[in-house]
Amino acid sequence: MFRKMRRADKKAISNEDTIKLLKEGRRGVLAVAGDDDYPYAFPINYYYDEKEGKIYFHSALAGHKVDAMKRNPKVCFTVFGEPEIRDLDWAPYVRSAVCFGKAQPIGKDELVAKLKTFAMKYYPDEKLVDEGVASSGRAVQMFEIEIEHMSGKEVQER
Repeated sequence: MFRKMRRADKKAISNEDTIKLLKEGRRGVLAVAGDDDYPYAFPINYYYDEKEGKIYFHSALAGHKVDAMKRNPKVCFTVFGEPEIRDLDWAPYVRSAVCFGKAQPIGKDELVAKLKTFAMKYYPDEKLVDEGVASSGRAVQMFEIEIEHMSGKEVQER
């Protein structure tokens, strides 16, 4: 169902390295099937729950992204690692992870806990997280991406 990576023998990274990239990344690009079948891709903050094997992100209660995922829950999510200089200072190596899956809103009973876990990745302390969740928790929703296929690769940009 999902295509194999072209030249995987030279470019693929291990599943462990792909998961490490997902765990450490701070922003990724989520792509959905937008209006009139045009792709709609946008940067998001997220967190990857390794135990559950899912990606979580927050959203407003309404908008283009939410409408698109209601129509078609199939999404693609991509994360890029930091460039790494090794042998040629002008041609860095870059790793990326690509995940395909279905996005759906999480239930209200899980919302506060997931929102807090998400925020702890980005805020400097728990007090600020608790204040933020208390003040805007009702105006957001959390989505989870159930990953159906993921791959990681490394390329040298030259």
